[in-house]
Amino acid sequence: MSIEINDLSVQFGKGTLAINHMNLSINQGIYGLLGENGAGKTTLMRVLTTIIKPTSGNIMLGGIDLKVGNYEKIQRLIGYLPQELGLYPNLSVRETLEYMGGLAGIPKAECKKQIDYYLEKTSLMEHQKKKNRQLSGGMKRRVGLVQALLHNPQILIVDEPTTGLDPEERIRIRNLLVDFSRDRIVLFSTHVLEDLAATCNSLGILRKGNLIYNGNRDALLKQVKDCVWICRLDNEEEFHKISARYFISSKKYVEDSIEARIISDKQPDIPGIITEPTLEDAYIYTMNSVK
Repeated sequence: MSIEINDLSVQFGKGTLAINHMNLSINQGIYGLLGENGAGKTTLMRVLTTIIKPTSGNIMLGGIDLKVGNYEKIQRLIGYLPQELGLYPNLSVRETLEYMGGLAGIPKAECKKQIDYYLEKTSLMEHQKKKNRQLSGGMKRRVGLVQALLHNPQILIVDEPTTGLDPEERIRIRNLLVDFSRDRIVLFSTHVLEDLAATCNSLGILRKGNLIYNGNRDALLKQVKDCVWICRLDNEEEFHKISARYFISSKKYVEDSIEARIISDKQPDIPGIITEPTLEDAYIYTMNSVK
């Protein structure tokens, strides 16, 4: 199972390209997608799920050509959790999932089994009789994820799946996605870099519709090795001067000083020590160094 994207472009009206001549191959496992708002992540997901028709290029999903005549086949392959998911407010959690399962053509006995399994996995079993209008944002995200998983898709596409979840829920959902990806593809878009660091080995970074990084997570971290410094600053004035010259990924007050995490190819012109980079450091470095 793979997703093969060749020279994909998506343009809305006469405006700029939302996706600019992208080439990308995604194989089994979790593939993380990073990028600022408007970078093209959601557009790519909507193309893969047949919601948006590409302007040009070719895509193969599991060996099936992404074209209008094959949309029904592709939709059976894919489970999708969009960024914004509308749930019928007067249906309960279980009623919603039964309805979604029916739309997907899942036999009733199998549907019940799947619903019970995923309600347990997402800690929604005790909330199954609640109306959707009574759910918190985090609960709605979990219901959305379950509906995407019900028909056991070969390709799962999830846009910001952990938005609104508390730390324990986020860990539970991450583990569920990792388990699901053992013999499938999971395309996972998020702004929570910790989620990608904990789940995926391969990732891509999008900026203004361009794929500026595609590869292994460890290789991305290696690019920023020896480029992250911990420096102590005496006051806010000194911090502002330094922040005008360097990229600073974190700031915190320590005793009577300010500790700044500085990303720089060369040693900053203030005392500091090299530290191990995080995925966030690598992301900021890549976003600001690739032309």
